[in-house]
Parts: sequence; C-alpha cells; structure tokens
Amino acid sequence: MSIHHLDCGTMRPRGSAGGRLAPTSMVAHCLVVERPEGIVLVDTGFGSQDVVDPHRLGRPFRAIVRPELSLAQTAHAQLLGLGLDPADVTDIVLTHLDLDHAGGIGDFPRARVHVYDAELDAALRPTAREKARYVSAQWAHGPTWVRHTVAGDQWRGLGSVTVLGDDLLLVPLHGHTRGHCGVAVRRPDGGWLLHAGDSYFHTSEKQTPPSPPVGLRVFQRLMAVDDRQRRANQERLRELHTAHGADVTIFSAHDVSEYAALTT
Repeated sequence: MSIHHLDCGTMRPRGSAGGRLAPTSMVAHCLVVERPEGIVLVDTGFGSQDVVDPHRLGRPFRAIVRPELSLAQTAHAQLLGLGLDPADVTDIVLTHLDLDHAGGIGDFPRARVHVYDAELDAALRPTAREKARYVSAQWAHGPTWVRHTVAGDQWRGLGSVTVLGDDLLLVPLHGHTRGHCGVAVRRPDGGWLLHAGDSYFHTSEKQTPPSPPVGLRVFQRLMAVDDRQRRANQERLRELHTAHGADVTIFSAHDVSEYAALTT
C-alpha cells in the first residue's frame, strides 16, 4: 500500500496580521491511498466545478478564507500527475462534508463516498445554522453514499468504525460538525496516520498547553456545532499524541507545517 499527501486547496485567510491572528496560509490536506483493490481518497479539498464556478462556494467564504482555486490543485489533476488513473478511485472517505473537504467528490462519480451517519444527515438536512457550511451542488451528481456508525470498536482508546478492512478507519471526533471524524490509515511500516480533519487547525493544539493564534481560536469556537465536545476531543487527541506519538502521526486538514513535514 502506498500513501501520497496532496494539498487540494491552498487558502490565504484575510486578516491574519502576519500570522499573529491567524495563519497566513492553509492547505486542504488530502490523502491518496493506493490499495490492491483500488485507490482511496481521504477528503478531496476543492473540485474542478468549484474552480469553474467559484460562486457556488459563497461570497463570505471566498472573501474571508480566500481559496486559491486552481484546476492543477484538484485531486483529479494531481492523480494524473502521479501517473494514476482517476477512474481507479473506488472509494472516498470524508472527515466531514464542509465545502472545503467535499468539493472534489463530483470528479469521481463512480466512487463510493464513506461518511459518518450523523454528518450525512446534517448535510442533507441542515439546520439554519449549518446551511452555510454545506454546498449541496458538490454532491448533485448523486454519489453512492456509504453511511457508518460506531458499533463498539476501539482504536487507541477511541471509538472507531472499520471502513475498508482493518487498515482504514473512521474515528469519531464530533464537535466541529455533527458527525465530524478523523480517518486512521495504517502506514506501510505498520504505524498509523490519523487525519484529524478540522478537530484542530494549528499544530500547537497537539501540545499542552495549546497555543494557536487568537483569531484561529475564536474561529474554531464560532464554527463548532458543539464546542464543548470539540474541546473534549482536542484533549483526547493531545493524550493520544503524548501516549502514541511514536506510532501514530496526527495531522490536521489545514496546518501548513504538518503538511510540509509529511511531504519532504
């Protein structure tokens, strides 16, 4: 099994104050997992239709987050650059369905799309507060959804859902959204990667005490559907990082330094 790290959507947040209030740059960290059965994507960042029609992402998002929408950065284009056939993508596993994570699923219309049950319910029937974060046009092609729920499994002391065999798991880390999850992928050396999605945004949040920029701290609190649960799951990730850091590499969807460390 081979694993590739991709940035499928560089973003330049407004009002970063040179990094003092928020990061000057963020990535959309996605994984390409080559398995004998086919290619699996973990998150998709922005897709080709987001680039062609950026208005569907909404003016507030574009004005504040300022995504650098580029066809060359889409997962579809980057797979071709790796010498892989996008038609071989059999499965997409999503941390959640926010617009900067699910934009590319339409580029792989034959793939099964795995998502936590409560997250799919939130995206298909959002509350008034949730509507701005989901873009239904990103799944207008009618993907083959595969719903998952916890059935008592455990991984490193956390609840888990087996998605594809015993080497690719959903790890419930709710709070940022209703059904937000991390995705654990077994590395070829026997260790693990944990794509923590938007459980945290800044690498310092794996440490005690965490020290993210103040603007990022406020942003996470405002975006959370359940901030108490989000903060509790951040603490669980800190405990996991301390206890299993040699065996489990945890990274967020958006931290530039974590992405660089895994691609150099």
